[in-house]
Formats: sequence, C-alpha cells, structure tokens
Amino acid sequence: MSARIVLLVTSPRLPAGLLTAAAWDVVRSAPVLAGAESGLTAAVRTAGVEVTVVDGGATQALLDAVAAHGTAVWLAGPAGDEALARELGLRLARAPGLAELELMYGSWDPPGARLLDAVEVMDRLASPGGDPWKRAQTHRSLAGFLLEECYEAYDAISADDTDALREELGDVLLQVLIHARLAEDLPEGERWNVDDVAGGLVDKMVRRNPHVFSGERTGSLDEIEANWERIKREEKARDSVLDGIALSQPALALAAKILDRAARIGLAVPPPLADSQVDPEARLGAGLLATVAAARQAGIDPEAALRRTTLAYADAVRTAEREARTSGR
Repeated sequence: MSARIVLLVTSPRLPAGLLTAAAWDVVRSAPVLAGAESGLTAAVRTAGVEVTVVDGGATQALLDAVAAHGTAVWLAGPAGDEALARELGLRLARAPGLAELELMYGSWDPPGARLLDAVEVMDRLASPGGDPWKRAQTHRSLAGFLLEECYEAYDAISADDTDALREELGDVLLQVLIHARLAEDLPEGERWNVDDVAGGLVDKMVRRNPHVFSGERTGSLDEIEANWERIKREEKARDSVLDGIALSQPALALAAKILDRAARIGLAVPPPLADSQVDPEARLGAGLLATVAAARQAGIDPEAALRRTTLAYADAVRTAEREARTSGR
C-alpha cells in the first residue's frame, strides 16, 4: 500500500466526534496530527487515540509521520485548513513519491446546517456588545419590516426572479430570527426561542399531514385539503369560521377571504348595498365589497387583478414621463 496523508475534514456544525466508520478506522490505524486543540481532538482522545498538536511546520511533521508509519492523518480545523492542503499539494506535486494526498470527509453538513450559523450570528448581533439597533427593537417596532420583506418576496415571485426570491426569503428569515432572539429576553414564563418556533412548526406539519407521517390513505387533493381543515378545527377551538383570518392583510384580499370562509359553511349573508349607505366612504366600501364578491363568483382573485392593472398603469405613467422628458414638457 502506498504512503498517504489523509486530510480529515469534519463539519463544525455537528457534535465533535460524530464521525463516519471509515473516519474512525483511519484515526485508529495511523498517527493523528492537528494544528490546535479542539472539541474534535478531545473527542478522538476520549476514544483512546493519541493526537499530536503541531505548533508549526505541519507539512514536514506529516511527511515525517508518513515516512515512519506509511499513513498519517491530519484533523482539519473548522475552516478546513485550505492553506495546508495547498502547501501539501505543491510539495507532493514536486515529489510525488513521498505520499499520496487524500481528502476524507469524516462528517458533513446536513441540509439546513447554515441555519445554525444564522442563529449564531443573530445571537451575536442581539447580545450585549452586538448591534445597538437590533438590541433596541421590539416585536412591535419590527412589525412593518416583516410585512415589507414578505411583499418584496411576493414581488420576486410575481417577476419569476428566483435569484431575487432566494435573497428576499433570506430577509424574511432574518425577521424570524430577530423576533425569536428578542423573545429570549422576555420575562420568565413568557420567553421562547427559535427552537420553540421550529419545534412547533415540525409538530404542526407532522400532525396535519397524516397521509405522509401516519400511513393514512393519501386520497385526492380535495380530500387532503379537507382533512387539513378538519385537523385545524380540532386543534383550535374557534367560535366563528372567521377566527384566524389575518385582519391586517390588504383589504381586497381580506374581503375575498371572509367571503370564502362564509361560503365554505354555506352561509348566504348578502353584502351591504352601496345605495343604502349614508356616507361616501361607506358607499365606496360597499361597492368595492360587491366587486370582490362578483370576482369571487367569476373565479378571479381581486387582489391579483387590481395589482395587475395597477402595475400596468404604473408602466403607462413611466412611459408618459419619458415622453414628457423627450418633448421638453
């Protein structure tokens, strides 16, 4: 077997010592070196493996270990020790008979691992010595930002711009993280954290999708949706079919949602007549509600329809502006 140097790279986001079987085999069969003490070096030592920490000259130390034992293992630091890998690669390229360089992943980031980094960064920003602006915020002061970021994500979807959507969803996630971090500083008995948010979401997803997690018959999409609504009703005791509607959403969307909920249980409550209203605002509101009801009957989303027409009007305004500038008006 040819001489080899194994660069053992691990995920800093997983518990130290959580290694693959192949990684444990190699650290137990060859000298192990590292550039600094760490949780990984401690875990490997706990398993009965001797680890030598090299203060300097790591390349030569590895070559010496290979010459004596045939194989040497380097426990890479959290950043992967790319500088050492480049130095070793150049050295072995000039003298290929010394050893072969092998990169081994002892562990790797699971999906969602960078969320841990995001939580850590937010904790740093919102802790003493962090960002004064974030530390000064409250749930109420941030409420408008949450709406704004959601609208910007909606704009990216409407524009079919998936790159922009990725960025905007990051801004939405930022709002989730900062609200969760601020909640950690609430009084005892009221506080919660991002794990409580995620845990509640996981429980809800599992509970509301028994056709996936509990082996129930899948059924049609309509049956799945009906089952979802049934489970929601069982979870939350509500006095009205309108309970749970977000009342802060745009008025057209709110009207459509209320009309839909009422129709869902067969209630035929006629909207107010515009002519019967006593003031101009109420007459306008009644007329708009009647328009929303007509749109719903026609299967048209009134919010999307008004948005489409308004954006087209905005384009017309920009065109008129350009023409006015060109003509000197």
